[in-house]
Order: sequence, then C-alpha cells, then structure tokens
Amino acid sequence: MNQPQWEMLLAVIRGERVEPLPVGLIIDSPWLPNWAGISILDYFSSESMWLQANLRVVREFPDILFLPGFWSEFGMCTEPSAFGARCRWAENEFPFADPVISDPCQIASLEKPDPAVHGFLPLVLKRLEHCQAQIQEAGHAIRFAIARGPFNIASFLMGTTEFFMGLRTDPEAIHALLNRITDMLVDWLALQIKTIPTIGGVFLLDDQVGFIGKDDFRAFALPYLKRIYDSFDVDVKFFHNDARGLICAEYLLEMGVNLFNFSFEHGLEEIRELTGNRITLLGNIPPRDVLAGGTPDDVRRSVRKTLDSIQDTTRLILSCGGGVPPGVSTENIQALLDARF
Repeated sequence: MNQPQWEMLLAVIRGERVEPLPVGLIIDSPWLPNWAGISILDYFSSESMWLQANLRVVREFPDILFLPGFWSEFGMCTEPSAFGARCRWAENEFPFADPVISDPCQIASLEKPDPAVHGFLPLVLKRLEHCQAQIQEAGHAIRFAIARGPFNIASFLMGTTEFFMGLRTDPEAIHALLNRITDMLVDWLALQIKTIPTIGGVFLLDDQVGFIGKDDFRAFALPYLKRIYDSFDVDVKFFHNDARGLICAEYLLEMGVNLFNFSFEHGLEEIRELTGNRITLLGNIPPRDVLAGGTPDDVRRSVRKTLDSIQDTTRLILSCGGGVPPGVSTENIQALLDARF
C-alpha cells in the first residue's frame, strides 16, 4: 500500500467522504499465486516469486487497496507451526497443519512459542526484511502486522470438532489454551511492529468465532480478541470473519476494531445497525459465486445492487464478502473497480 492509499484508508476510517468510492481486496495465497502464473508451493517457497507476484498485482491494479498488502505467510500453517504442528504441503493445494492435541489434558503442558525462533514465524519476518527495500522502491510499504485469531489457531491445534466440543466438556482447559495462544499472538504482532517500522495497523482473521452463540462469544472469544487489539496503539484495527459475522458485529467496538470484513450473506445496513455506523465496512460482493464464478456483467450488477442497498457510502470500502477466492479473473476485478462509478 502506497502513502496516498494509506491516507485514504485512514480518511475512510475517520468517516470522511472519499470520492470515488474506495475499492479494497484481501489477497493472499488462495488467489494470488495462480493469478500470477505460479503454483502455491512456488509462492511459499520462493522469496523472489512471492515478491514478483505481489509487485505485479499492485502494478496491474494501482487504484485498489490491497489488504493487508505484501502478506508474508505460509497459509494456515503459519501460526500452528510455532506450536509444533506437522505441516502438509502439495504443489498447488493449500497447506494444512495437523493437530498436536489429542486430549484436553495435554493443554497444560503446551508451551507458549517464542515467535522469534519457533515455526515459520521467523521466516515470515525474514521475507519482509529481505524484500522491504524493493517494496519501498516500488512506492509501497508494509502496513499491517497480521495473525490468525485464537479460535482459528486452536481449531488447528486440536481439530475443529474437538475444539468446539471442548467449550462444553473442558471449558477451563480451553480457556488455558486460548490464553496461551493469545499471549503468543500479542508477542508475535509486537515483534512484527518492532521489526517493520512502517506498520500502522493490526489485522486478525478468525472465521471460527462465527460458529458459536452470543454467550460463548462473550465468554470464550471477546476477552482474548479484545486483549490483542488493546495491546497495540495503531491507527487501523482490522478484523476478518466471513463466517457468521452477526455474532461478533455488535462487540467490535468493545474489541477496539475499526475495520471489518464479513460474510456477503449479511447486508450492509444490517451490519451498520449492529455497529452503530462507527466501523468501516469492507464488502459486500459474493466472492465465489459472483467475483470468481460470474461474468464481468454479473460483477457489475452485484456492485449496483450492493450500492443501491445503502444511502450513505461513508465508512465503506467496496470489496467482496471475504478474501479473494481462487479463480477470480483480471476482467472481473476490473469490472468491480469500474462499476463503482
């Protein structure tokens, strides 16, 4: 993200009217490698291929806010690897982290990782350090410290079904696990901010919190998410949950969030009402069925339908309801960009 784009993002978050309506997209390994003509494994394993793919997309679409921008990651293996998860890789499939906890009684002995030395986390930072000069030469900067959220990581460490069962059968152990993950995440985000001085935002992604009810959200999710965001004095506090975002929407202000990406299945006005129109919304085109599976005309129609559903376009960044999925074409992204006028 270049400096004018960063200033635009801050203006939108402050509630200022920005013309034309900003367009922003979350891009990472599910979409960018294949769009750039390389395999997912090449994208993860080659520093130069990763950099060239990211430079290519910001040059192809200079008017789009790519969020977080130059995302250094190893897919869903990134944070679980620090806890010792065995990671599985294929040439052109998403990597997967195997569980490390087979019984809740093992949680007590799970050590908190040091993000400076454990798993893929040091490699994530080294990639940013190695490429920072070239990113800046292209007129951009690294703006976000990024992590998956506590529920997301816990689901990989235990298995999704086992983790959610544990909320009922072993709540004390689950709290201990979430507390340990949260401690690590605060350290990890702080290390990113310390290492990369241009960072001015924190970005958490946690779809799993969308699968619980309000009482469980308040008990098991809110305290840990709030602690993470409260730990950092940054301008942008960005949260992604494109599962059932209605559960967390009314608590975003309490969490400290000021930018929210959510499921396309929720209307903009519905989310605005729940957030008191005090949080900038990133959405709300269907990502798979329209942006990936539709034609440019389908994308344009969806944009018009979305914009016609609201009267006030402040605190809005036009996007899809989630990250950019595999298979989205250049033509459809251009249609999204053009249809805002």
